Amino acid sequence: MTIGSHLEEFHDLPVSVFPTSVKGPEGAAHLPAPESVAWRVGVASYESDEAWEEAFARFLASVDTTKVRALVVGAWSDAYDSGPEPVIEALVAAKDRLPALRGLFLGDIVMEECEISWINQGDVSPLLNAFTELEEFGVRGGGGLGFPALRHERLRKLTVETGGMPAGAVRGVAACDLPALVHLDLWLGTDEYGGDAEVADLAPILAGTRLPALKHLALRNSEMQDDICTALASAPVVARLDVLDVSMGVLTDDGATALLTGQPLTHLTTLDLHHNYLSAEIRDRLRDSLEAEGVQVDVDPDDAEQDEEDDGTVWRFVAVGE
Repeated sequence: MTIGSHLEEFHDLPVSVFPTSVKGPEGAAHLPAPESVAWRVGVASYESDEAWEEAFARFLASVDTTKVRALVVGAWSDAYDSGPEPVIEALVAAKDRLPALRGLFLGDIVMEECEISWINQGDVSPLLNAFTELEEFGVRGGGGLGFPALRHERLRKLTVETGGMPAGAVRGVAACDLPALVHLDLWLGTDEYGGDAEVADLAPILAGTRLPALKHLALRNSEMQDDICTALASAPVVARLDVLDVSMGVLTDDGATALLTGQPLTHLTTLDLHHNYLSAEIRDRLRDSLEAEGVQVDVDPDDAEQDEEDDGTVWRFVAVGE
């Protein structure tokens, strides 16, 4: 599976594309109220007529940005070859013009523009350090992604979507001090696309020694899904979660059995394991043991398919890789 559609909603707001035709307030009369949508500002990834910073300058000149609550950064020029440093610099420079900004997504880029594992990313910490009132932050793309440990008082939701999340970025997120964070969603990916993290890199999250407000934990889209589930079977953080999401990865009966035989999961409202490589027997056991306790269990194999070579080698794949 690849990402074929842009975000339609972000930060509980419908996404509205800022038009290329608008070049000042005189042309903005037909646009939505600034606070009513999440604004998507992007340019063509290939042979764009303007740089992203130029499109953003038009946005600043046309919209009352003091009321803007959410911003979605779409493609920048040559995202497959260039990082978002100029984009980040432009956003940080405009922070005083975006006092109401509470949601920010960096890299709403789909496959026709640039495959997820070809997206060049960078150090995103300047955005979080500049926008201290952010409640939601998301980023797509793992190539060159930097996420050093930081403290943010207000952030409630953090999403990192990759086909391969670098170990350094995983360790950085795990070491962050985010006292208000309720929802954490990490797409860890595969080693083939730069996802070289190990379960040990997640230790501060699993131990529950950080993220005191966490209720929704998603560690997914990983080729080490069995190891993650084995660790979660005894991880202290699980006891205070409402939602546990280990979907989209290479989950087999070994990992699911570890969850079933580990600590109780009956306090969860949702256990999401969709896109998996489970046997029918294990799927039934998960449903039988948890649904009767009121847990919503998703064990849909979705489009997970495996290939077997003549020598018996079996290949399984995460939901979103390249």
